[in-house]
Amino acid sequence: MDEYERIAEILKTIAHPYRLCIVKGLMENGCNVSRMQSCLDIPQSTVSQHLAKLRSAGIIKGQRKGLEICYSVKNEEVKKIVGFLFEKK
Repeated sequence: MDEYERIAEILKTIAHPYRLCIVKGLMENGCNVSRMQSCLDIPQSTVSQHLAKLRSAGIIKGQRKGLEICYSVKNEEVKKIVGFLFEKK
């Protein structure tokens, strides 16, 4: 059951539309908070809250580049799941 619970937690984390969009966008481009905020048309603080949830779940990582933090998806399972969800049929 531990494996099912772990996977269920991952799915719960990416189930929010904004977080799913963030993960998909990071897989395609990788970007910073300002770019995500303008793309999603939501406040920067909201983007930061979603990033914090994704980061604490071990789904994304951030790397500081000067004054910016560049985020990327580090969880290979999530990459497969999101890739499958948006696969062109």
